[in-house]
Amino acid sequence: MRDFGGYFDLENKVKEKQKLQEEASSPNFWDDTKRARKVSKRLTFLENIIKKFHDLKDRYDDLEELAMLAEDDEDMQAELQEMVPALKKEVEHIELENMLSGEDDDKNAILSIHPGAGGTESQDWAEILLRMYTRWMDKNDYEYKELNFMKGEEAGIKDVTLQVKGEYAYGYLKAEAGIHRLVRISPFDSNQRRHTSFASVFVYPEIDDTIEVDIDENDLRIDTYRASGAGGQHVNKTESAIRIIHEPTGIKVQCQNERSQHKNKDTAMKLLKARLYQKKKEEREKERNKMENNKKDIAWGNQIRSYVFHPYRKVKDHRTNLEEGNVDAVMDGDIDKFIKTFLLQNQNNKE
Repeated sequence: MRDFGGYFDLENKVKEKQKLQEEASSPNFWDDTKRARKVSKRLTFLENIIKKFHDLKDRYDDLEELAMLAEDDEDMQAELQEMVPALKKEVEHIELENMLSGEDDDKNAILSIHPGAGGTESQDWAEILLRMYTRWMDKNDYEYKELNFMKGEEAGIKDVTLQVKGEYAYGYLKAEAGIHRLVRISPFDSNQRRHTSFASVFVYPEIDDTIEVDIDENDLRIDTYRASGAGGQHVNKTESAIRIIHEPTGIKVQCQNERSQHKNKDTAMKLLKARLYQKKKEEREKERNKMENNKKDIAWGNQIRSYVFHPYRKVKDHRTNLEEGNVDAVMDGDIDKFIKTFLLQNQNNKE
């Protein structure tokens, strides 16, 4: 068995756990409640992954003993063959979970999809991506809620923002941030010509009460307007939709899915805080020279992944060079392979 302790950086995790336990045992620990919650959350993560490591090590030791006993026993060999794949799957899972140890990886996520230039073509592509992600969320037991949805005039969507709740939602979905490119024979072109469409995917961690984001009310321009699309008659008859523009950064957020203007404003403010928090985090990481490659990925026209429906069928991730020929499965939400490969590559780049 390979050195799992070294792979999981177990020694440093144990040291960090001990240090945080000492801090948590201080009589003044809860004087700073936000720091205390952050420490408690990190302690829970460390305790869980250390326990999982030891459980895996114990199971591997049991398998080693069983393998020695099974040399001349066909029944035990058959039992061993059933147990090994299950252990391998759990090792892969904890490897991935070990990668999701960033400060925001365990948070819920805010996912937004915006079509690029091209009108109906790109708006239809944005809706196809939305279906792909919601199928992935369903398969992985994530809860999601539309915070904003603007339907296209002829087909597709002009804008959509989802709140995604579940374990490591942001940690996984951050792998999807960037430009997604589609090549296909357009269903909207009577001449059956091939078209290329783009859509951008943005992913932010949903901030909680342990994170402070200072916003000056004087920096905000808040507009109300009548919502469009789904939501029933009421949503279209009142100016319940909210648009907030943070003038110093130009960041714009909007919400129209609630019937109450007050609820839409609260949701829009949460979206704005998440965007501002992500912006500050990216700026901080850039100062540490860790954002340069990602900035290229996120820039318009530098797609992270291409989905080719014609003249051949293939999905290729340009960051990892991973290719998948079963396009239908990918569009039905089978994107774990792309996410895991990207996270593993990022982990290797850090080492």
